[in-house]
Amino acid sequence: MLPDKCSVSKEGKQCPSPPEFIVSIVDGKDEYMVGVTCGRHKQVVSGKIEFMQKEGKIHEGTVSFSPVKAVGTDCIHGGEDDFIQIDMNRSKN
Repeated sequence: MLPDKCSVSKEGKQCPSPPEFIVSIVDGKDEYMVGVTCGRHKQVVSGKIEFMQKEGKIHEGTVSFSPVKAVGTDCIHGGEDDFIQIDMNRSKN
């Protein structure tokens, strides 16, 4: 399960937008998920991660943004109640 809102907060207020991208750090064969973000905050998140990497506060590696995709399983059948808002027609940044 993913959070239903973007991971970015400003002045104590969390962004109300749904996540569009899973944010991870790729280091060779390993990949570490660090959060989710909307398209509007993609550059902000990338800059923050790179800053934290330079300060040694977060793992080194390449920042990766993977589009959120809706999936169905035996437990989640993909009905209207199972999905948060995902705009699949939005242009990829």
